[in-house]
Amino acid sequence: MAAETFVARLDRVPLNRFHWRLLILSGLGWMFDAMDVLMLSFLLTPVRAEFKLDATGVGLVASATFVGMFIGAAAAGRLADRYGRRAVFTTTLVIFSIGSLLSALAPTFETLLAARIIAGLGLGGELPVAATLVSELSPRAQRGRMIVLLESFWAYGTILAGIVAITVVASYGWRWGFAVGALPALYVAYLRRALPESPRFLAEKGRAPEADAVVRRVERAGGGALLTLAPAVAPARAGRTSISELFSGRYARRTVMLWILWFGVVLTYYGIFLWIPSILAGRGLSQVRSNEFFFLSTLAQVPGYFSAAWLVERWGRKWTLVAYLLGTAVSAFMFGNYGTGSDNINLNGLFVWAALLSFFNLGAWGVVYSYTPELYPTSVRATGSGVAAAVGRIGGIIGPYLTPVLVPAIAVNGTFALFMALLLITAAAVALLGEETRGRSLEEIAPEAEAA
Repeated sequence: MAAETFVARLDRVPLNRFHWRLLILSGLGWMFDAMDVLMLSFLLTPVRAEFKLDATGVGLVASATFVGMFIGAAAAGRLADRYGRRAVFTTTLVIFSIGSLLSALAPTFETLLAARIIAGLGLGGELPVAATLVSELSPRAQRGRMIVLLESFWAYGTILAGIVAITVVASYGWRWGFAVGALPALYVAYLRRALPESPRFLAEKGRAPEADAVVRRVERAGGGALLTLAPAVAPARAGRTSISELFSGRYARRTVMLWILWFGVVLTYYGIFLWIPSILAGRGLSQVRSNEFFFLSTLAQVPGYFSAAWLVERWGRKWTLVAYLLGTAVSAFMFGNYGTGSDNINLNGLFVWAALLSFFNLGAWGVVYSYTPELYPTSVRATGSGVAAAVGRIGGIIGPYLTPVLVPAIAVNGTFALFMALLLITAAAVALLGEETRGRSLEEIAPEAEAA
C-alpha cells in the first residue's frame, strides 16, 4: 500500500467525538456573534431614543460594527495564514467580548460607535478563520456538511437575540442586550484553548511532526482503528503566502466569483434583516409585536440550515447555493410586495414569506461559508476567506444605510424588488463562474503546486 500523507489520513477519518467537540466549541462563539449582530435590529429604536439620534446617527450605529468586521476579516485571515488558525480563532472572540462589554457601558454616542467597531473587529475576524479551521480538520466526505452545521449556530444566535430582546431588554434596557452575550463568549474563548492547530497549516509551515501528532489525535478519537505505524509523510508545501496568489492562475476566477457572492449576500442580508422589525412597525404593528413577529419567523432558519447541510453533500456546493439564492430572491420580493395597496394586511401570509426568507437566506449563508475556504490552497486559505468576507462587509456597511434611504424613495416593495435583482445577479455569478468541490480533498481542489 502506497504511503499516505497525513492530511490524506485526516480526510478518511470518520466523524467522531473530536469533530463534534470542534464543531460545538466553534459554533458557540459563532452563536454569540450572531446574537450580538442581530440584537442591533431590536436595539436601534431604544438607542436612538436615549442618544436622540437622527436617521444618519442610527445608520452609523448599525454600520460601525461592519466597519470593524471589514477590517477584522481581512486582517485575521492574513494573521491566520502567518501565525496559525487556533491563536487567531481564540483571540478574535476575546476582542469581540471586550467590544460587547464596552457597548453595554458606553456613556456617549461616540464611545458606542468605537465599541461597536471593536466588537466588529473580533466578530469579522473570527468567522472566516473558524470556517477555515473546521474545514481543514473535517473529513472529506463530511466537510461541507460540517461547515453548514457550524453556520447553523448563527440561527441559534438569532433566536437567542429574539429571546433576550423580548425578555431582558424589555425589562432592563438595551445595555443588557449587549452585556448578556459578552461573558459567555469569553468563557467559550477559554475553552477553545484545548483545540489543536490545523495540521494542514502546520505542514505548510514545515512542522510535520506536530501535524502528524494532531492527525493521530483525531484518529485515536475515532477508536484508533485507523492509526498507522508508517512514517509520517508530509504534503507538498507552497512556501509563501502572498495575497497576490488570490489572482494567480485558476484562483483569479474563483476570487472574482467569491467577491461578487459575498458582497451580494451580505448587503442583502443586512439590508433586509436589520430593518424587518422597523418595516413591520411601519405597517402598523407595535414595537413589541413586530419584534415577536420577527423572532418567530427566524425559527425557519434552523430547517434552512439543516436542509442545506443535507443537500450540500448530495447536490453539491454550487447548485445548492444557486437554488437557495433564487429562493431568497423570490421570498424577498414577495415579502416586500405582500399586502401593498391594502389597508388590511393578512399577517399569516406576511409571516409565511418572512419565514421562507429566513429559510432560504440562512441556508445559502451556510453554503457560502462551506464553499469559500475550499477554493484556496492552505498557504492562502484563511487570507482568501478573510478577504472575501471583508469585501462582503463593504456590503454590510452599505446595507444598513441603503434601506432607510430607499424606502422613502421607492417604497418597501421597490426596495425589496431591488434586493431581489441583486440576489439574482449573485446567483448568476455562482452559476457561471463557480465550480463544484463536493467529494474532493482540499489538496485536489486547490493544489499548492499551482499556487507556487
